[in-house]
Amino acid sequence: MIEVLVVDDDTRVARVNAAYVEKVPGFHVAGEAHSALEALRTAERLPRLDLILLDHYLPDRTGLELVQEMRRRGLQTDVIMVTAARDVSTVQAAMRQGALQYLVKPFAFAGLRAKLEAYAGLRRTLDGGGEAEQAEVDRIFGALSAPSEPGLPKGHSPTTAELVRQCLLKADGALSAQEIADRTGVSRQTAQRYLKLLERTGRARLTLKYGDAGRPEHRYEWVTRA
Repeated sequence: MIEVLVVDDDTRVARVNAAYVEKVPGFHVAGEAHSALEALRTAERLPRLDLILLDHYLPDRTGLELVQEMRRRGLQTDVIMVTAARDVSTVQAAMRQGALQYLVKPFAFAGLRAKLEAYAGLRRTLDGGGEAEQAEVDRIFGALSAPSEPGLPKGHSPTTAELVRQCLLKADGALSAQEIADRTGVSRQTAQRYLKLLERTGRARLTLKYGDAGRPEHRYEWVTRA
């Protein structure tokens, strides 16, 4: 099993990402952390740690500063950045500091699964050891090329789907299509369409709120087991 530490300042996001990791065969969540200090202490305490899924925006220092400190202490654990930071300078710094992959939030399970499967492929490629000819070197680097995320039903945008997903994920309770629209900037009709898709696929739960008169309001909440 590939032992993974999930690091994200948002406890709910960390919990969902950890659930995603556990759904990928061959991966096991060794722990969760919500700050750089907690992540560092956990990494030093665990008897074995292969991979860190690392958010960049942490409350006490950035994810990249954490990587620098880990390397200073001799911790050579592999790192995949999983973050909303999308400025080129941060991406470039992550590359220079040895991050193997960089997954931009928001993302769906399929996006993370592709990165993890590519990482598992890299580990299998490296297990043989020995010397490598150019073809083998190319295969090693090629192992990190994750396949594209599977498409949504025709007419649906992965970006919009993730906006709606993240909005539900971070909400304190059930939301209506209009509330989703207000928070994401999409139209109410668009929000409703994606909410129905999430409900059909078991990712969101529909409840009805009855008022004094008229039709009941449809409200949706994220199904945490996903």
